[in-house]
Amino acid sequence: MAQALSSRQRSRQNFETWAWFFMRISGLILFFLALVHMFIMHIEYDVTQTTVAFVTKRWQNPWWRLFDWLLLTLGLLHGGNGLRVIIEDYVKRASSRAFLKATLYAVAGGLFLLGTITILTFH
Repeated sequence: MAQALSSRQRSRQNFETWAWFFMRISGLILFFLALVHMFIMHIEYDVTQTTVAFVTKRWQNPWWRLFDWLLLTLGLLHGGNGLRVIIEDYVKRASSRAFLKATLYAVAGGLFLLGTITILTFH
């Protein structure tokens, strides 16, 4: 007979289910965001024409800032979640796993903060 799961095990399974679902949805959204980004930045415009003036003109439109912020946010969350899963799967010692995950969260949070500040305050 199957044993009942504790509330901690259920909440962990629920989190992992939502993390799995997030990876599929964010991957699909990131695919299209990256296609648009690659088309605009590498096909429509020459890479050598990407200057501060080009970015300033582009970011005068708030939709482009939102597009770039969404690309930043989803990219960091998607990549960070993938690294979290790798750490959970391959690092056996609990103390090493905790250290690596804390480092991952700190680096991802710092990059998110820096990217968001840049997108919001760029003139």
